[in-house]
Amino acid sequence: MSIEVQQITKIYGDQKALNKVSFKIEKPEIVGFLGPNGAGKSTMMKILTTFIDATEGSATVNGYDIVSNTQSVQRSVGYLPEHNPLYLDMYVKEYLAFNAKVYKVSKARIAEVIELTGLSSEAHKTIGKLSKGYRQRVGLANALLHDPDVLILDEPTTGLDPNQLVDIRHLIKSIGKEKTVFLSTHIMQEVEAMCDRVIILNKGKIVANKTLQELREGNAQTVIVEFDYRVEDAFLKRLPKVKGVVNTHGFVYEITFDTSKDMRAHVFDFAHDNDLKILQLNQKNASLESLFRELTTE
Repeated sequence: MSIEVQQITKIYGDQKALNKVSFKIEKPEIVGFLGPNGAGKSTMMKILTTFIDATEGSATVNGYDIVSNTQSVQRSVGYLPEHNPLYLDMYVKEYLAFNAKVYKVSKARIAEVIELTGLSSEAHKTIGKLSKGYRQRVGLANALLHDPDVLILDEPTTGLDPNQLVDIRHLIKSIGKEKTVFLSTHIMQEVEAMCDRVIILNKGKIVANKTLQELREGNAQTVIVEFDYRVEDAFLKRLPKVKGVVNTHGFVYEITFDTSKDMRAHVFDFAHDNDLKILQLNQKNASLESLFRELTTE
């Protein structure tokens, strides 16, 4: 087990930032850690990287206890914090060489991570002259420098332009084939593109811990249908498991069903039985963003 968290609680004064949080992450796996601002995501990541202590509970990273084996945890983890701390007056290569000495890794590894994170064209510049996106790449290169088994990335795509997003997404997916990647982000498209599983945190508690497929299963589905004639909503509501009917425009209807089962066959049979022609019939899956809002909004 790469990461195992058991009943972790973190209290600041009279506020519970984390409230008995438990989860497990296998290797290799890319897990997205989602939640609104203030949900406790960064706090959890800081605890797992030994930057701060938990008030209660226990956790292991790569088999090492975060309290009794702090240095082993730190050697096992590559960490990119939300506010990426960098020495702005240092050159990219100089900064990575400085950290390479700390980790006791070879100079050859510096060249490898520069190439891996697409920093070759910027390696001769001081970090202070880099764009925000390239500074993120320097932080990611530093996190990869000692070839850790576990990567913990807090908002790794912050400040990246669309082209950089694609590059970093491919890099993280590639890393996730061999390592454990635990990342937080507010960009739902990135989660859907990269992650195997999602853990959603709200007010310090886990409200979902499922694969993307499992998260969608069991939720309402919407079927978009266009008939050749207007149909009264009351008739469509006679369909099995109907949750709601909306006539969006013309003869187009959005029918929401309280089931994950594909209900288009029932809509087709309804049209046939009522001498209606179907001009379009599509299934509209709930987006991760809508599911996130549903789970984190009272």
